[in-house]
Amino acid sequence: MKKVLILEDEVSIRSFVVINLKRAGYEAIEAGTGQEALDRLKEHPDIGVAILDIMLPDIDGFEVCRTIRATNKTIGIIMLTARTQEMDKVTGLMTGADDYVTKPFSPAELTARIDALYRRIGGDAVGDGAEQRQGPFLLNTRNRTLEKNGKRIKLTQVEYAIMKLFMQNPGRALSREDILTSVWGREFDGELKIVDVNIRRLRIKIEDDTANPTYITTVWGFGYKWGA
Repeated sequence: MKKVLILEDEVSIRSFVVINLKRAGYEAIEAGTGQEALDRLKEHPDIGVAILDIMLPDIDGFEVCRTIRATNKTIGIIMLTARTQEMDKVTGLMTGADDYVTKPFSPAELTARIDALYRRIGGDAVGDGAEQRQGPFLLNTRNRTLEKNGKRIKLTQVEYAIMKLFMQNPGRALSREDILTSVWGREFDGELKIVDVNIRRLRIKIEDDTANPTYITTVWGFGYKWGA
């Protein structure tokens, strides 16, 4: 059974999420503090998706996210944010989260986001063995890895999906809507800024000069283009 970690210190919210995760066919691993969440991840290394609240009694969800990302690039991470806190969304994405859900949220919305992340985790056929080489980059769809000049670049699942989309469409201008639909799925009803934040993260990892990007260029008023 696919495992999902739910880190939420409010018992009523956590219980509500757990019930709906079980109904959707997931095994829910519960944590009420940041440290407890990190301990649960060590006990259950096969957890595929983690749902992290921001406001916690010990360490905040951003720090938990950073700690997880320092050792695990493949797990899907969803941040629970307050609807009015715009910076929480951006900060969560910049610390390594793949997605965010604003409170209050519906069980169907959260389940759809988890489903989408699990699809990305197993998105490439194991037998593909396909490699795509463009400029200094080598994308391996069997191992879901990216190298630049022979050096491995650590990517989250979302970053990998964006890179794969770009390298499959070299020289083509992709709108933010195109990227959002391809990477997050048609059911995603979040904001377009999630694309911009993830592009910013990717540029930090792959560009020689983030102030003057040459691989992922901006098509003003439209989206982005890959030009390796």
